[in-house]
Amino acid sequence: MRSPGPMRRRFVLAASTVALARPAAAQPRRVVQDFEGAPVGAPPPGFAVALTGDGPPPRWVVLEDASSPAGPRVLAETSRDRTSTRFPLAVVEGFEARDVALAVRFRPLDGRVDQAAGLVARYHNARNYYVARANALEDNVRLYRVVDGRRVQFAGLDTRVPRDRWQSLGLRAEGDRLEVSLDGRVLFAATDRTFGGAGRVGLWTKADSLTHFDALEARALA
Repeated sequence: MRSPGPMRRRFVLAASTVALARPAAAQPRRVVQDFEGAPVGAPPPGFAVALTGDGPPPRWVVLEDASSPAGPRVLAETSRDRTSTRFPLAVVEGFEARDVALAVRFRPLDGRVDQAAGLVARYHNARNYYVARANALEDNVRLYRVVDGRRVQFAGLDTRVPRDRWQSLGLRAEGDRLEVSLDGRVLFAATDRTFGGAGRVGLWTKADSLTHFDALEARALA
């Protein structure tokens, strides 16, 4: 979905009617980011960069990728650092929700340690959040909670995650139920009560993964 008219930051915002952590008037109900208005080679506007684990700081930049169905500009973490306990994040600014539906298009391109793409929900800080992760190197999709910086898997499924192909990852968090989908097909659901309040949302990757992201959408659920 595209916003009407050229903008440096392409967000689609609507007035919130959901009781969230911030006042409703200041809180969008829906955010869409396709990176089309962002300068190539620069960090993504509208995101805060963070890191869970070890290794050097993340390097998230906007790149050109003409193969993207959502437009030629995409986001990627480009440092290629091979620290296996290194998890870069790009967290959306100005949006928080407890119950939320997330989706992103991603294209795994390379990585010797990992070829990962992740969606983050109920993010409190770089040490506490949920993440749904697809991995093209391992051909699986997993759901984790990260508590005090420690990642714990509590659901998952082995399934083909093709390399060098655009596909979509979805995460829906509603109450204590979390549901994960790939290309619009629900893979699995699980319950967890670790993070029950509102939090931020964002993108996640691991180690030396080179993954292109596009068309990130977050929608607060009534």
